[in-house]
Amino acid sequence: MDTEPTLNKETALVEAILFLESEPQSQQNLARISDLSEDVVQIALERLREKYVAEDSGIELVQISGGWSLTPKKDLWNFLKERYGKKSEGKLSRAAMETLAIIAYSQPITRAEIEALRGVSADNMIRILVERNLIKEVGKKDVPGKPVQFGTTKDFLQLFRLNSIADLPRLDETESERFELAR
Repeated sequence: MDTEPTLNKETALVEAILFLESEPQSQQNLARISDLSEDVVQIALERLREKYVAEDSGIELVQISGGWSLTPKKDLWNFLKERYGKKSEGKLSRAAMETLAIIAYSQPITRAEIEALRGVSADNMIRILVERNLIKEVGKKDVPGKPVQFGTTKDFLQLFRLNSIADLPRLDETESERFELAR
């Protein structure tokens, strides 16, 4: 006899909550919403992850910005994103993507430091990225004038399907030098 309870209803409940929530949910939040223990939620998450690994499943359970979310599998997203992606978010220009990459890999970073790396004014790109909530002010640099420093947001992590900034792809030596400031 199996001593571990089946937890089928509990797993189904966690799955339904993840389906209905628009934002990634932490294990603690899932426990609070479902009125289940964190241990039971953890088992449910493990079972859901195993369930969605199947090749015939179009969704997967992923950890994004510290929470769990049901999302389309990565290999299907290119086909789906035009219809189901956020309509209000047009594609970022090459300059905006370059600015975003500089901020992501060099954060916290000031406007002047971004401009030193890009070689052009960053005012417009910073404004666009702030409007789209991909970057935000994260503090002030402890130098004369106390310039604002920028960093990425949870929306950035969600857009690029990252759990944390540490999950950014590693840069090779040449790419890494591109993001280094002469200090």
